[in-house]
Amino acid sequence: MAGDRFRLEVKERERLGSPESRRLRKQGFVPGVLYGKTGAKAFVVKERDLRAALTGSSGLHAVLDVVLEGQTSTHSSILKEYQRDPIRGHVRHIDLLEVRLDIAIQATVNVHLHGAEDAPGVKEGGVLSQPSSTLNVEALPMEVPESIEADVSGMEMGDALRLEDLPRLEGVTFLDDPHETVIATVSAPIAEVEPEPVEGEEGEEGETPEGEAVDGDAPEGEAQAESGSDSES
Repeated sequence: MAGDRFRLEVKERERLGSPESRRLRKQGFVPGVLYGKTGAKAFVVKERDLRAALTGSSGLHAVLDVVLEGQTSTHSSILKEYQRDPIRGHVRHIDLLEVRLDIAIQATVNVHLHGAEDAPGVKEGGVLSQPSSTLNVEALPMEVPESIEADVSGMEMGDALRLEDLPRLEGVTFLDDPHETVIATVSAPIAEVEPEPVEGEEGEEGETPEGEAVDGDAPEGEAQAESGSDSES
């Protein structure tokens, strides 16, 4: 379960735009926006501080106690959205949402499968698939789970694990359809069938079997005989 809180000191910024954001990133900062009760505030935070806050046991679902430079008030917030550099993987921009810790929020949580190596269907050669890799939940900010664990160790060939099969989590409400949401399946592997040759088909298209004449062409011996008779007349 979640429950980690991190103090995150940020500095409000006035200069906006892409050139300014690039300059900040080169200096080791990450630009962001805090959406609070009184409006949105643009800020900048040290990249190493942000990384430490989001790589704890609660991961991306940690509660961040945001403190603006020069102020003493704390803004309890959660990560709303973030952008990563497609090559380096660094966070390029973050959006934080101020929340009340006594009011439930909605979040998207990753689903992790475990026990696949023990599943009878997998041992028989079945293919384990995961149609749903995330679930939508509702919980208090401090009770949003980092991830949801799904045990597939008992799945037989042809089985399907649905949301309704997962154990309930205290303080967490699943928002997806419990029966229609399929977490994992074990299906038989698809065998490759080689096409059988059609009886009577020989050689490649356009080839003439040896010893047979093509329509309109006389056999070699007959052509020579006819040529010889013409020269004698």
